Amino acid sequence: MLQPRKTKFRRVQKGKMKGNSNRGNQLAFGSFGIKALEETWITGRQIEAARQAVTRYMKREGQIWINIFPDKPITKKPAEVRMGKGKGSPEYFVARVSPGRILFEAEGVPLEIAKEAMRLAAQKLPIKTKFVVRKDYTE
Repeated sequence: MLQPRKTKFRRVQKGKMKGNSNRGNQLAFGSFGIKALEETWITGRQIEAARQAVTRYMKREGQIWINIFPDKPITKKPAEVRMGKGKGSPEYFVARVSPGRILFEAEGVPLEIAKEAMRLAAQKLPIKTKFVVRKDYTE
């Protein structure tokens, strides 16, 4: 009887990001937030740029929460290197984001300031986003 052939190496594929976000799709901490409308990878640098934009506009008042973390390493081989000889070294890290995921949350500032701060953060991200407000929010 023939046995299936066992390969020595495990192939790791990039994977597909299908469907909407089941977790992290509700405001958990703050009254305001931005929600992703597309799926993509967001790099650690993009997250940091958005965080700086929010913090500067809010003038360090209130609180912000970042609900995504770049935990997926992306590897790359150096330029002009021949094929083979193993996998490349990690270049940067990304966070996988699905539609419906809350990316940033804010609390402790007026609605107008939060809306503008989140707009500035959304400009730094490579996807379409939507500003969301907690259902039970009152000014």
